[in-house]
Amino acid sequence: MNELQRKQIIENAKNFFRSEIVHNHINGACERASKLSEYNINPFLFKYLANFLTGNDKPESIAKALVLPRILGSSINTSFGMKIQNLISSLFAGLGSTTQGIDIEFTDAVDGRKKYCQLKAGPNTINKDDVTTIINHFNGVRNLARTNNLNVGINDMIVGVVYGDSSELSSHYKNIEKSYPVIVGRDFWYRLTNKEDFYFELIEAFGEVALEVDASHIVDKTIKTLTIEIAEHYN
Repeated sequence: MNELQRKQIIENAKNFFRSEIVHNHINGACERASKLSEYNINPFLFKYLANFLTGNDKPESIAKALVLPRILGSSINTSFGMKIQNLISSLFAGLGSTTQGIDIEFTDAVDGRKKYCQLKAGPNTINKDDVTTIINHFNGVRNLARTNNLNVGINDMIVGVVYGDSSELSSHYKNIEKSYPVIVGRDFWYRLTNKEDFYFELIEAFGEVALEVDASHIVDKTIKTLTIEIAEHYN
């Protein structure tokens, strides 16, 4: 990868973050978080959490206790995970795979072999059922490769985890590793780009976009809207 390509990929990353993550976070997640029907409220805990956060259980405090974890935690993480393949596609044109169960195909910068990769967001973003599904997909690709006399080894089928560290991998990933490699964070991006520090360049690029965003007024509006509905519902 030359310097011009590197700069273009970083710029693509920023544009992706602005359009896919920031835009949907503000216009989708915050909009949904302002509606009481979007929450599965635990009647034993909601007043406790409001008091824990603010020292009282007024409607606005309840709204804050509901809204803040939603828009700062679960919604943005779910959105990011769902858009992982779009992120890779926007950064690296032509890497998408037509093979069932495979997200991207690329030449590994470490061993020079073609990799068939299923993408996952982070070190804790799969469940028990995903393990069997992933392994079955990989087994299917290898069986098809043998039928077509293609040289596809076990180490050519990988799970690429976009962020995190191998020490953080959940037990579900560990179970996949018994059969196929799981490549995480910095190592994954190095293999993909042949740039050892690309993972950190990407993090920095997203951080630069974050400095452009001040959505505090959107958060306030979301809380105020939900506060009104809570006051009407619980009074």
